[in-house]
Amino acid sequence: AYSDYFSRLYGSRIQKLSLDAGFTCPNRDGSKGTGGCTYCNNDAFSPSYCTPEKSVTRQLEEGMAFHRKRYRKAKRYLAYFQAYSNTYAPLETLKRLYGEALSHPDVAGLVIGTRPDCIDPEKLQYLKELSRTHYISVEYGIESCYDKTLRRINRGHSFGDAVKALSATADMGIKTGAHFIFGLPGETRGEMLDEAGIISSLPLDTVKFHQLQIIRGTAMEKEYRESPGDFQLFSWDEYLGFFVS
Repeated sequence: AYSDYFSRLYGSRIQKLSLDAGFTCPNRDGSKGTGGCTYCNNDAFSPSYCTPEKSVTRQLEEGMAFHRKRYRKAKRYLAYFQAYSNTYAPLETLKRLYGEALSHPDVAGLVIGTRPDCIDPEKLQYLKELSRTHYISVEYGIESCYDKTLRRINRGHSFGDAVKALSATADMGIKTGAHFIFGLPGETRGEMLDEAGIISSLPLDTVKFHQLQIIRGTAMEKEYRESPGDFQLFSWDEYLGFFVS
């Protein structure tokens, strides 16, 4: 488990603190597309203290206050740049935002959520330098191993792009993570199970699996209402059953 991993690494509980630093995505701002991924509504998973109007420092302080009540054992924290694509900015902007987070005495490192098409050698070199003194992990939203699915959900990148980004990151000695979604439209249970072998071949340190949630107001809600038969919807017990099987 993720929490056990950090307990072994640091000798105590480490808590991730979500941040919204005001980034956007290339399939939102028109450089690759507009409207974003069909399932995406960032407000559906962002904590109340996460708003880009607040500084990184203020979000960290409010997040720590929140988690001290909920997880009393946490001694140190990871600044989790979560909202949208958190390497999609000039390097100088990233240095300013990441540097502000790492300057907090209780922050042990960074977890950076981004897309496979929003990384480059210059940014990876900078992250490699940070990783010499801090915990640094880049978590890529991959979502599916199948290009047909990525096109349907308007990701704007291919699975090949994800493999390339993961390999480049791992080759620099930076910890890598990936997110995948079970239940995306058009995918069968067999295809989802087949992804296990593909994912296992990737240079990954951490993996997060999500069950699909259809959020009101998204393009996917409209698609589901029009073609519900294209979706494999799972209860929580069925979702957990994937890992048993």
